[in-house]
Amino acid sequence: LELDLVVSKDNQLVVSHEPFFSPVFCLDTHGNPIPEDSVINMYELTYEEIIQFDCGSTQNPRFPEQKQIDTIKPLFSDVIDSVESFSKSKNLSPLRYNIELKTKKETDAIFHPSPEVFSDLVFDLVKKKGIMNRITIQSFDFRTLQYFKKEYPHVQLALLIENEQSWKTNIDSLGFKPEIYSPYYQLLSQEIVKEIQSAGMKVIPWTVNDFDELNKVLAWEVDGIITDYPDRALTLTKKK
Repeated sequence: LELDLVVSKDNQLVVSHEPFFSPVFCLDTHGNPIPEDSVINMYELTYEEIIQFDCGSTQNPRFPEQKQIDTIKPLFSDVIDSVESFSKSKNLSPLRYNIELKTKKETDAIFHPSPEVFSDLVFDLVKKKGIMNRITIQSFDFRTLQYFKKEYPHVQLALLIENEQSWKTNIDSLGFKPEIYSPYYQLLSQEIVKEIQSAGMKVIPWTVNDFDELNKVLAWEVDGIITDYPDRALTLTKKK
């Protein structure tokens, strides 16, 4: 289960792709559309204030197949409880959690706390919930991964990449080899995938949605795929 985390004013971990409310599919506290030019920063709101916004009943034009439900941005702790309960009730194997920490130097103390504070919040929660052996921490921010490597060396790490530098340059900048190298899929080729795997890292590209692109990436024998359409990916992997 791949998900992104942000932090509220009262240091709650909230599942959200952005640290602000998207005008595309969120409604304000009165149920009205959010103006396109407004930035409602969740790091400036308590979680009690965040749950006043509806981010599920408005159709997101990027995902026409998505089912609309009146819903809030959930606490990460509630998501864990829900997933674990569902898995047990269906006798499913326990799921892994691929957790992205949304940090970057330019927005420290504006949209999120420091990487150190953010990382400690996440570590403390997953430890409390007993899922430590089923998590991967991923980030575009080298600082976040470097902190985890130093303070929590037993945690599996994934380096998210969207720049066009070589994988060797990125790894040199990071200062160590993470377990997973996770670039935008269009930055990859079969040759590059093999190079990274030969260097001792798994390759898990993001975000592969189209059937043709999924097939292409699967043919490269990557170690996993991040996608908005797990149903499509599962259909193809079952065929193979």
